[in-house]
Amino acid sequence: MSANSSAEEWVEKDRQYVWHGLVPYKASQNPMVISKGDGPWLTDEAGNRYLDAMSGLWCVNLGYSEKRLADAAYAQMTEMPYYPLSQTHKPAIRLAEKLNSWLKGPHEREPAPAQEGQRARKHEHEHEHEHEHEHEQAFKHPSDYRIFYSNSGSEANEVALKIARQYHQQNGEPSRYKVIARYRGYHGSTSGALAATGQFMRKVKYEPLAPGFLHVPPPDCYHCPFGQKEGQCGMECAEYYEQIINWEIPETVAAVILEPVISGGGILTPPEGYLKRVREICDKYGVLLIVDEVINGFGRSGQNFGHHNFGVQPDIVTMAKGLTSGYLPLSATAVRADLFDVFRDDSEYGHFRHVTTFGGNPVACAVGLETLTIMEERNLVARSAELGKRLQERLAVLKDHPNVGNIRHFGFLAGIELVTDKESRIPAPAEMLGQVIGECKRNGLIISKNGESVRGFNNVLTLCPPLVVTDDELEFIADTVVKAVQNIG
Repeated sequence: MSANSSAEEWVEKDRQYVWHGLVPYKASQNPMVISKGDGPWLTDEAGNRYLDAMSGLWCVNLGYSEKRLADAAYAQMTEMPYYPLSQTHKPAIRLAEKLNSWLKGPHEREPAPAQEGQRARKHEHEHEHEHEHEHEQAFKHPSDYRIFYSNSGSEANEVALKIARQYHQQNGEPSRYKVIARYRGYHGSTSGALAATGQFMRKVKYEPLAPGFLHVPPPDCYHCPFGQKEGQCGMECAEYYEQIINWEIPETVAAVILEPVISGGGILTPPEGYLKRVREICDKYGVLLIVDEVINGFGRSGQNFGHHNFGVQPDIVTMAKGLTSGYLPLSATAVRADLFDVFRDDSEYGHFRHVTTFGGNPVACAVGLETLTIMEERNLVARSAELGKRLQERLAVLKDHPNVGNIRHFGFLAGIELVTDKESRIPAPAEMLGQVIGECKRNGLIISKNGESVRGFNNVLTLCPPLVVTDDELEFIADTVVKAVQNIG
């Protein structure tokens, strides 16, 4: 049987049995049947070879053939393959400890006075000195986090949203339930995470979703929602948080959720000082800051996590994808240790009443621990920063192209915004992006775009290559993308 006939048979079976998400029916009828992975390369059933410059779905940071991850999974599978975290096991403990070391980042952030006041509201007039002492102890290591495991980024964000609401309930402020997110941001496909998501094309026919979610304009400096010019604004996109918190009444707002850089929504990088200002506003009004590191984290930003690039400490951090390099499903919600204190409550509803059958699976935790160990040994966070800088330099030649409106970078993450012309900045049609993506694929490179996010603004080519690409492979990525864009016509 020829390779082509074998591929056709598999595609026919796929048409009969498999349902593909986020793909229109017609487009789903001719999928690539991927049969093998080797480093950043994929081979399909027909024998075609592609460099995957999207790391699967933004996750395969170590490439597709890291034997140490398979060995770690096998060893744990044969020793103890499963037990729920109603009790505990060593892989979960070890990984939680490792995640804490990664979350500390290059510098510890000292607690702001407003943060120090958050916990005091619970019993302002009771045991005042006792609470002050507890708080002082909690901040001896300000980056310590308690880790709650789930299976996906969507679930990690669901957990974060529930924890934020319950925290305020048990901290003496039961009226706080609203969550502020951003238009164009993505936080998952489950009910609460999708309600937080600001990509409304993904919500059509599924609404109404969970109530209590508000959205603010994104930090899109190229299409500024406030009509300002880049570098000449008053950072209205950050200041707007204070306005909406006051409009909604501060005592009703529980949390802000955001990615350091909006990834799937178009690689929207904020202006300098944006995230610090949002942190200050959250502190001022007692609002928790949830940072979604599902894509930005684990070296993708050129630092351990994206928020480290901006010098802030979140209250809650969500993570997934690169945690296991995509080899097994695993996510985590990291909660600042002093916030966890309010859950030390043995009343009937005082504990966190959330459980997941497979979250924190010992095999997945073992793979996650090995992933981070490999990244440390090979210095892949620094390598990511280096690769990102080189990619930025190589793509700079496209800045003068008439259909390239803006090129944005964040570590080893890049977005190329295509427009009909530079003057109008009108987003390019889908056909133009399809031409570029198709030409890259014909030349052995897989790239993508921001899809089904906000109507009229799905015009950003996206690049998220594995962190293990060689210098030559980086040149191949850049050369192929540059030629494909230059051939637009």
